[in-house]
Amino acid sequence: MAEPAAAPTGIDPRSGFCAATRTFHSVRSSSADALPPESLPITAAAYAFSLLASPLPDRPALVDAATGIAVSYPFIIASVRSLAGGLWSSLGLRPGDVALVVAPSRLEVPVLHFALMSIGAVVSPANPASTPEEYAHQVALSRPVVAFAAPEVADKLPAHVSCVVLGSDAYESLSSAGAEAAPPPVAVKQSDTAAVLYSSGTTGRVKAVAITHRNLIALMCTHAENRKRAAAEATDAGKEPPPPAVTLLPLPLFHVFGFMMVLRSVSMGDTAVLMERFDFGAVLRAIERYRVTLLPAAPPVLVAMIKSEEARRHDLSSLLVIAVGGAPLGREVAERFAAVFPSVQIVQGYGLTESSGAVAGTVRPEESMKYGSAGKLGSRLQAKIVDPTTGEALGPGQRGELWIRGPLVMKGYVGDDKATAETVDSQGWLKTGDLCYFNEDGFLYIVDRLKELIKYKGYQVPPAELEHILQSHPGIADAAVIGYPDEDAGQLPMAFIVRQPGSNLTRQQVIDYVAKHVAPYKKVRRVAFVNAIPKSPAGKILRRELVQQALSMGASKL
Repeated sequence: MAEPAAAPTGIDPRSGFCAATRTFHSVRSSSADALPPESLPITAAAYAFSLLASPLPDRPALVDAATGIAVSYPFIIASVRSLAGGLWSSLGLRPGDVALVVAPSRLEVPVLHFALMSIGAVVSPANPASTPEEYAHQVALSRPVVAFAAPEVADKLPAHVSCVVLGSDAYESLSSAGAEAAPPPVAVKQSDTAAVLYSSGTTGRVKAVAITHRNLIALMCTHAENRKRAAAEATDAGKEPPPPAVTLLPLPLFHVFGFMMVLRSVSMGDTAVLMERFDFGAVLRAIERYRVTLLPAAPPVLVAMIKSEEARRHDLSSLLVIAVGGAPLGREVAERFAAVFPSVQIVQGYGLTESSGAVAGTVRPEESMKYGSAGKLGSRLQAKIVDPTTGEALGPGQRGELWIRGPLVMKGYVGDDKATAETVDSQGWLKTGDLCYFNEDGFLYIVDRLKELIKYKGYQVPPAELEHILQSHPGIADAAVIGYPDEDAGQLPMAFIVRQPGSNLTRQQVIDYVAKHVAPYKKVRRVAFVNAIPKSPAGKILRRELVQQALSMGASKL
């Protein structure tokens, strides 16, 4: 989408709010010449490698958490170049061709992503746990010319899509062929699509989100600026600059969070430790084994670390930062985590697939102390808080739908012009669908998804608020809240509870606990105990599944 014009004068330096335009502007400083001009032909892969120091970093670029196998920076760059040559000469891939990538988080996957983007082909990573029906829907949207799949999932893909099995002789031969025939230089526009990511589908069927090279370059540029700023501030304070990060990625690489974290790690010259799937015990062991310093995680992981005895049996002293995303983090959970792990800084952030990842975040320890906030608006971004009913743009402290604009906003939804027009207006404003507000200091607070607000007798009840309260109970391991259909009230707040092992918590105790913390209209009125809360790969609660589950239970079981 088009990038906004220069910010007008009259902006409040604290909140970033301009009263004349009713627009919030980023208060983060950014270098005017750090982001390459839009007219410059360059791929996201080329830009990522251009940020690396010379000589190349002598630390591993990628590590497999399960086996300990490591890939160096010289090796990954050589592998990307030779594979790119094979993709061009042997498979005949050209700029704009879409390649579906369906595999767990293995070492060859980031190499394949970079190789595809380097020749202007479009990466389209998909969940290896999807069903054949789901793959058919994704293929109908993105129309890939080829698929790269792990052996265990190849048979689930539509038969008409040409498939190369990762690890097969056919796949290995691509690198061999490419070593002898490098692809010719290609002029790829930054406005061209680099990746098609599939939205999580928490409120409907998945959509195919087109992310441009410009989107990814802007994201990496911001991370690089943040790293330089942190180093300068440390030097000014007479301290050592932050060391290169060792980032554990229990996140799937087909989701925007994991996809962007790999880009960030490689472009910054850090080390990324990949895990094929999330397993809490394996996460703890990997932190200890690889001396992990940075862990991206959803809020339930913090809750588990607080309440788990297993976490206390591992040496987690290397861990410096937890980057929280995927769902709002409640003040109660953040404060309890800080009490148990005082040396670990919580970095909170907010983003969505349609914004290529992070829109807001905290970058300093004092900002991270603003518990409950998603941080400040990222550099080069603008935002509005819009009343969903009147369309009026609101000021600091007022709640409304968050709209954002800037170089991170997606190109659109592939194959769905109607949804694109409904989500991004003609001026480039992306309507996030999230109920939010900025405070007087420019910190963003996420109240809830607008579509997930529970309507109880005309009142609006945010499920996330009740979930934060429930997760603070020592007898509750996990919780989710939905609106249960009711003829008289419209919807009743209903809680799904996962008890802590050994807990005998009752429905009434759950109801009474929440009632002590909220106004009467927000009280939980129905409770169901379950073994697990259904969630997306990024940790978002799949409320539609819970609604269906509640309806199938029947009133007598609630």
